[in-house]
This record gives sequence, structure tokens and C-alpha cells, in this order.
Amino acid sequence: MADTEEKVHAAIDITDATFEEEIIKFPGVVVLDFWATWCGPCRVQGPIIEQLAEELKGNEMVKVAKIDVDANELTSNAFQIRSIPSLVFFVNGEPVGVKPGVTQLPALKEFIEKFSAQIPAQP
Repeated sequence: MADTEEKVHAAIDITDATFEEEIIKFPGVVVLDFWATWCGPCRVQGPIIEQLAEELKGNEMVKVAKIDVDANELTSNAFQIRSIPSLVFFVNGEPVGVKPGVTQLPALKEFIEKFSAQIPAQP
């Protein structure tokens, strides 16, 4: 049976206009997927990002987001994104790592664990 309803994405769509509020000001870990609609490897990475976002739903210390490089050149240029997909990891608004190419779910979870350990415990 086909589902006729449009799928709601678990990952947050970021734009140049929302980047600072959604990523820089976020107190925790962010995985930001730089992608484009025409990119074949991005079509492989996309469902992995969605699965990660779905699994982390409710975790207030981790945000999974994506940004279309064609529609958001300011942010893409600021991070010198030359290859897509590229994942940029942030901790408390600071970029702490970049992973170009397709990254599988287990590796993404390892990155999140590693970067979550960098967040100081809240009093």
C-alpha cells in the first residue's frame, strides 16, 4: 500500500538566513549536511541523515540539519565547501570537524558521541 502523504523530514532545513539562529546559537552538537538536489552521492547520504535525525528525535543536545549548497551560497562559501555531500560538525556553535563524502550511520553516531563528550555538564 502506497503512502500518499508527503513524508515529513526529521532533519531541519537550514538556509543562509536561519544559519546563525539554528546552528551557531545552538547549545549542543549539530550535524550539518551540505548537499544539492543534482548530487548522486547526496541522494545516498540524505536517507542516512534522515534516519539519524529520526533516531535522535527528542535529544535536546543534538540537532541534525541540512543545507542546500545551491540555494545557500553564503554559508557554503563561508565553510569552503568544495565537495558534496560534506558534513560539518559543530559543538556549541563552533565548527569542530568536517567529513566529506557519504558517511554511514554507525560512523555518524560515533562522531556525535565523540563531540557530545566535549560539551561541559550543565549544573
